[in-house]
Amino acid sequence: MNSKGRLTGRVVAAGRALTGVSQRELAAAAEIPLEKLRLLESSGAAWIPEDTSEAIARGLETFGAVIVPEGDGMGAGVRLKFTRQDVKQIDRLENEGGIAGSDDVQ
Repeated sequence: MNSKGRLTGRVVAAGRALTGVSQRELAAAAEIPLEKLRLLESSGAAWIPEDTSEAIARGLETFGAVIVPEGDGMGAGVRLKFTRQDVKQIDRLENEGGIAGSDDVQ
């Protein structure tokens, strides 16, 4: 199992809902085919293969969500990486114009 935890289709769908992205956007960010993502989400509680789980977790992270692995008697989940205030500040800074540069946000 990877360090991010195992994923199910329900956790992936919850992550998309939390971040407000479409299946198409997540599939592109995860670099997996759209139909594969649709199939995985529709599989419900079935475990997603580890290599695909890692790709989807990376894709969700690009939209500001992180996977919370199972532990302490609780199931896996997803949460926002940033608070709403952080997101507003990041959005303001990214959209103020000027030359784009790399950043260290992870």
